[in-house]
This record gives sequence, structure tokens and C-alpha cells, in this order.
Amino acid sequence: MTNENIITQLSIFINNEPGRLAAIAGILKDFKINVKGFNLAESAEFGILRAIVDDPDKAYDNIRSKGVLVKKTDVIGISIKDSPGSFFEAADVLGKAGINIDYGYAYSGENFDSLFVRVDDAEKGVRVLKDAGIKLIKGSEI
Repeated sequence: MTNENIITQLSIFINNEPGRLAAIAGILKDFKINVKGFNLAESAEFGILRAIVDDPDKAYDNIRSKGVLVKKTDVIGISIKDSPGSFFEAADVLGKAGINIDYGYAYSGENFDSLFVRVDDAEKGVRVLKDAGIKLIKGSEI
């Protein structure tokens, strides 16, 4: 049984050169994949586009079919408020439980504001956040 609070994120590897991000965005557009949130991290030679999309399995298959390196990663979607301290609350709960946040990025949309985090133990992260009364986002809500 899968945990509805663990969301599949795509990590798409992109050469760091003009037009490569547009090419990936074009693939997503052509296959009618909607990007709900993303982060682009770069290095000298390549970038990693971490994306939350409306149909990660379809996106994964279609991106791979174009010869692009893509990986599925588990993240947790945390509902946050647009106010000071909202991010601290979740980070504090995870830290006190000994769970490391590897990285994160935020999304603000019409249905919810959220923080997506990759942690070293997603199942435990979901459990301690729920136990602390922090609202999580389900994959079906994306």
C-alpha cells in the first residue's frame, strides 16, 4: 500500500546550455503534462529540474521516450500558510525527530500553498508531521 502523503517528484537532468530547459518544457507541453511546482538547480555542466506534475508516471515515460535522463523521487507536500513561522513549524518538527531535509521548494497556488521537501525518511516524516497536526498534501490533490 502506498502512502497518499508521499508525492512522486521528477528529477530531470538537463545540459546547462541555451534552449535545453525549453526543450524539456516542450516535451511536457506536447504530452499535456501540467507542472504544478518546480525547482531548477544548476551546476557548471548540467541542471536538475525537480518538478511536481499532475501525472508523474505519464510524464516519466514520455520524457524517457525522448532520451532524457529522468528519475522518480519521493517528496512530502506540506500545507503552509502565507505567514511568518509557517515554514519553521514543519522544519522544527522534522529536525526534532532527527529527520534531515535534503532540499525543498515552495509552491503557491489557488488551492493551497505548499512546501515540498525531500527528507531522508519519508514515511517517518509523514508520521511525525501528522502527529504534530501539520496538514499534508495528498498526491491526488496535486
